[in-house]
Amino acid sequence: MANTAQARKRARQAVKQNAHNSSLHSRLRTAVKAVRKAVEAGDKAAAAKVFQAAQVTIDQIADKKIVHKNTAARQKSRLSAAVKAMAA
Repeated sequence: MANTAQARKRARQAVKQNAHNSSLHSRLRTAVKAVRKAVEAGDKAAAAKVFQAAQVTIDQIADKKIVHKNTAARQKSRLSAAVKAMAA
């Protein structure tokens, strides 16, 4: 248990920040899943549109350092490849 006022406050802040970061991480996973689902559905135009929206979300979350920038780049690259590999 925190012994000082400062430590108690930091503990409160940590709980609040963890909840916020968890929600952002969840938003990231949801965006990736949406693209994967659109790719599996087979509609390339819809998948490209969903991918554009997911790119913005991934970049925003990487800028906030919720995930590493290289992780974000890798996810975008793999999603882009999946969209491009669809039947043209």
